[in-house]
Amino acid sequence: MIRLAIFLTVFLSIYAAMHVLVYRGIRPVLTPRPRSRWTTLAFMTLMIISPVLVRVLERSRLEDVARMLAFISYTWMAFVFITFAGFVAVFAWDLLLRPLTRLHRGASEYYLHGARCAVLVPALAMLLCIYGLFEANQLKTETITIKTDKLQADAKPIRIAQISDLHLGLINRHAKLDQIITQIEQLQPDLLVATGDIVDARVNQLAGLAEIFARVSPPLGKYAITGNHEYYSGLEQALEFLKRSGFTVLRNQAVKVGPLILAGVDDPTGGFIADEATLIKTADLCHFTILLKHRPLVTPAAEEFFVLQLSGHAHRGQIVPFNLVTALEYPMQNGLYRLATGTRLYASRGAGTWGPPIRVFSPPEITLFELAPYPSTPPGQP
Repeated sequence: MIRLAIFLTVFLSIYAAMHVLVYRGIRPVLTPRPRSRWTTLAFMTLMIISPVLVRVLERSRLEDVARMLAFISYTWMAFVFITFAGFVAVFAWDLLLRPLTRLHRGASEYYLHGARCAVLVPALAMLLCIYGLFEANQLKTETITIKTDKLQADAKPIRIAQISDLHLGLINRHAKLDQIITQIEQLQPDLLVATGDIVDARVNQLAGLAEIFARVSPPLGKYAITGNHEYYSGLEQALEFLKRSGFTVLRNQAVKVGPLILAGVDDPTGGFIADEATLIKTADLCHFTILLKHRPLVTPAAEEFFVLQLSGHAHRGQIVPFNLVTALEYPMQNGLYRLATGTRLYASRGAGTWGPPIRVFSPPEITLFELAPYPSTPPGQP
């Protein structure tokens, strides 16, 4: 709870600062209209505190009102962020021009800040938000083929489906999960893994969702790990939901799954950091080992113990240019990366959305891994 309170305080402070800059950007068109200024300030204030209001409404069991406010305020959040990014670029350009205006007054004609940009920047942000609502529902299947000598040469390829960051709750509900599960059914995986942030709500908002998950029953089973939002929403209820959905939750443990070794670690939000290197026994290194870890960060001491790490969490920023911010903490946030030791890390963009129901140039995904053995060498050939 303390970490969540700190997160909310920092988030709301940054969010409020973004509104201040956006207000400064649009002020040229508001200045002649005092009533418009006050109306805009009142609406922005409501939007700043709306994430807290949504949680209060949830806890008061006013779920329909909370859902409506969440959709409006989180869509606004995307609009404000894109508008903020646009005005940052405008202000940066104007700041660079200042030294030139001292040398040549004509350079002032190239200032961007003014009534024109006060209209154009929000208009562009609105168009990107409309597009982002469309892109958030364009679920893609990313297929990755990995050849390995840790499967028998005559073994059948193994198909592993990864889902991550669904954030099931107020906004992402039955229609979203049905779309995801339908696509997984078409892929016919041998194994399904979920790499955290599957839920983002209290358990009473998840009614009927476990039954949708139950439609998928791969021959090698379904395994999941915790993400940070499993802790935010309430760990016990999140674990119960995952179990009812047919998942075996790996909490700092490793299991043998067919010809694979599958290890999973808890997200550090719970206050415990697993010793990943001790999860795999030396005798198990001959198997294809997979580490399920929510955050796309590699522990150097554990690299040699895993062939493949599957992660999520960063959403590739979800809304460009926020990917530039998430890249500061998670430089490996989109797709497959091969490390110096030969270990591979795959960072999923996630299948859902957190906050704004919008994705801009970061489409949602299901990932299908096809693990195939190297072909055996025919007799008499080197």
